Amino acid sequence: AGRALELARLGSRVGGAWVGDSARQVFASAGRREQLRSDRQLRTTAEVVETLGSMKGAFMKLGQMASYLEAGLDPEVRRQLAQLQADAPPMSTELAASVLEAELGAPPGEVFDTWDPEPLAAASIGQVHRAITRDGRAVAVKVQYPGVDAAIRADLDNSATLLAVIRLAFPGLDADSLVAELRARIGEELDYTLEARNQQMFARYYEGHPSVHVPAVVPELSTRRVLTSELVVGSRYEDVLGWSQAERDLAGETIFRFVFGGLYSMHVFNGDPHPGNYLFHGGGRVTFLDFGLVKWFQPAEVDLLAGMVRAAVTERDDHAFRLAVERAGFLRHDPSLSDAQVAGYFRHYYELVLEDQEVRFSADYASDTLRHFFDAGDPVLKRANVPPPFVVLQRINLGLYAVLAGLGSQGNWRRVAEEVWPWVAAPPSTALGEAEVAWRARTGRLQVGDPTLRRDGVTGA
Repeated sequence: AGRALELARLGSRVGGAWVGDSARQVFASAGRREQLRSDRQLRTTAEVVETLGSMKGAFMKLGQMASYLEAGLDPEVRRQLAQLQADAPPMSTELAASVLEAELGAPPGEVFDTWDPEPLAAASIGQVHRAITRDGRAVAVKVQYPGVDAAIRADLDNSATLLAVIRLAFPGLDADSLVAELRARIGEELDYTLEARNQQMFARYYEGHPSVHVPAVVPELSTRRVLTSELVVGSRYEDVLGWSQAERDLAGETIFRFVFGGLYSMHVFNGDPHPGNYLFHGGGRVTFLDFGLVKWFQPAEVDLLAGMVRAAVTERDDHAFRLAVERAGFLRHDPSLSDAQVAGYFRHYYELVLEDQEVRFSADYASDTLRHFFDAGDPVLKRANVPPPFVVLQRINLGLYAVLAGLGSQGNWRRVAEEVWPWVAAPPSTALGEAEVAWRARTGRLQVGDPTLRRDGVTGA
């Protein structure tokens, strides 16, 4: 109730400011009116950032998504919202220390040889501190905000409004199952022991990889609300935007390979692709952070996704694609819809890999994808559905593409995709691909459905 009241107060403050500014605009010149509108927008954004950042939890996550989903935002507004990606308002040093002491049994100064009380980064569920262990390892210690678990569960429990909005926007959607899946996945983020197992699995699988790095976990210093892992130093997303086009292309290729290669080789998807979860090192080397929202897929589920891609892209068979989409549960059968209509609607999501040519991820494509996803006027969308097992994958359309568009990454994505599609298994088309093939040969990592992987985060390799 208190969190809902805080949002209501925010709306009241923003609305009151809008009325006051609107009155002043009546007597202002055209240039002055534009300045007043711009100033009001920036003040409003700053207040939203401050409120959502201090509330933490699910509401702050919405603010994080807004910072990179809508490419049409004013650059200054996006800059302010981007503060929620990795620099949210932190909790006090004393509070962070008390959480760590409660979890590890002693204050930070006793647990670690060196402890930096100033957070390295602060996000929606916890904040990260630098430290040095008693045996001399530099580590990053993520400490969960006290009470954030109750706050997020309260946000998720108040799902009546969310269900109403979803049903209005997507009449054909199984809204109850979708919200239940979201609750389950977001609820998992609150358990750092589960995140630690996920991160260990990724770290072990990608050990020695030429371009993908996942920080190693320190299990003895990790609990349900504290996660300690290897400290990695690298450039953040906003810094990389000033790098050369060639470097940004390499970084984008690594992220693309990590997401889609992992889906087919590991049957797993790390479902939180936003700019704060990457560190960049040049030459295409990327460190991936935050494994709280991870979705494991059954082989049969991956086969359903593969069937859709084969029909839409490699075979270009509209009827086969329609059957594949219905089989996977993304569309309810409706004889009034033609195969061409169905293929035409869903083809947008495969646009970047339809042709064997160089394509750049652009802000326009990211924005078009978002608009396409919410185009309530499309007759196909009225019968479309998002099956619960694939809910998290929508973060590709609503998050990953925006990240790659921000980088402006260019490449022949069709050829890169054909390397990771098991029904094609094409030879490497880039230097990064050649390096990965050599790594697989050296380590025995399989390209498709590695059976040594288990959900408990342990590999047999």
